[in-house]
Amino acid sequence: MNLEAECLGGLALKDLTIREWKQLYDSLDPLEFLEVSKEEKKKGVEGLRKKALRLIKEKERLEEGWTTRSLPKEKLLARGFKIIGGMDEAGRGPLAGPVVAAVVVLDKPILGLRDSKKLSASFREELFKKIKKEAFAYGIGWASEDEIDKSDILSATKLAMTRALKKLGIELDGLLLDGTPLKIHKNEYALVGGDDLSNEIAAASILAKVTRDRWMIEMEDHYPGYGFAQHKGYGTAQHMEALREFGPCPIHRKSFLSFLDES
Repeated sequence: MNLEAECLGGLALKDLTIREWKQLYDSLDPLEFLEVSKEEKKKGVEGLRKKALRLIKEKERLEEGWTTRSLPKEKLLARGFKIIGGMDEAGRGPLAGPVVAAVVVLDKPILGLRDSKKLSASFREELFKKIKKEAFAYGIGWASEDEIDKSDILSATKLAMTRALKKLGIELDGLLLDGTPLKIHKNEYALVGGDDLSNEIAAASILAKVTRDRWMIEMEDHYPGYGFAQHKGYGTAQHMEALREFGPCPIHRKSFLSFLDES
């Protein structure tokens, strides 16, 4: 049975209404729809073909991005490494809340991965769920605002990363990092701008940011008035104004607020 007969139950293409064409579009892969609809001249169907072409081009773009961001991992695989993870953090700079780190091992493509800050919030959430479902392994670690104050942000970041590695549950042969070397793994390789150069680092960037953002949004209910749901603890004008009006709350990093004493 050919594709047309299988999709339409024997109905002739010329007998389909635009509504039925839309139903057919929803049921087929874009390439299949282009094949089935290639002879149809109705404007509504031409519009669906254009939509299918856009989807095909977008998928090609995402596949190209996946291939390009696979290069750092492939270089380590060529050196004999087998299990390679990517790590990133979220929350080094804010005035409030924890720093969160994540590490991810991927064994199949997840299209659309890139620096979490360059993704829309909705697509970031979509990828967050997909990564947690489809990654070979992942781990997420935190260091609290109190731990940041008791040491410093770099030490706290390394603590969060160490905790993420423990949560991973498997031993890595190599670890790709965003930024500069941190000496948290015997075989670590740092890439400046790595969250846009490596699929694994990008995936870790998404897990870390969404995890932290969700927690900061929850804190809005506990500490209203600061705007945590909007700025996630960063030093925006809204946040600075709230600090001057209300003073710091329990999740603020006291070591980051010396400017309050000067004002």
